Amino acid sequence: MVSEKKEPGVWEGFKAFLMRGNVVDLAVAVVIGAAFTNIVNSVVKGVINPLVGAFGTKDLDHYSSCLKAPCKTNDAGEVVSGIPIMWGPVLSAVLSFVITAAVVYFLMVLPMAKYLARAAAKKAEKEGTQEVIEISELEVLKEIRDALVAQRGSGSGSGPREE
Repeated sequence: MVSEKKEPGVWEGFKAFLMRGNVVDLAVAVVIGAAFTNIVNSVVKGVINPLVGAFGTKDLDHYSSCLKAPCKTNDAGEVVSGIPIMWGPVLSAVLSFVITAAVVYFLMVLPMAKYLARAAAKKAEKEGTQEVIEISELEVLKEIRDALVAQRGSGSGSGPREE
């Protein structure tokens, strides 16, 4: 009789996947990222767009170019004629991305990299010290062995041999 090895079911595989630590970390990161994105979007819409509007005629969301003239809109903002290219919202999204990337880099990635470099340097220093201690202990033990061999006298031949 051949013993069959039972394959894990889909449900068991799914439970094992969910119980991994990195899945929970990823879920937390997504939730925090979504909340952070709202903050950055608010800064872009509430601060940067009006600043750009101060130099132009309106905020970034209304900047556009006409691909096929004449571009006309009605009172509701719907295009009546022409083909407008709405590049203002794209620029706003790019600014949001750059600000988000800068904040993540300067407030999270850079400090973590510095912390990890310091931790690695301390660990290397500690390992180097441990190695020196081990070598010096070995030298002391060799000296003790040599002193014991010298006390017994090298003529008896029953002492430990040098390897």
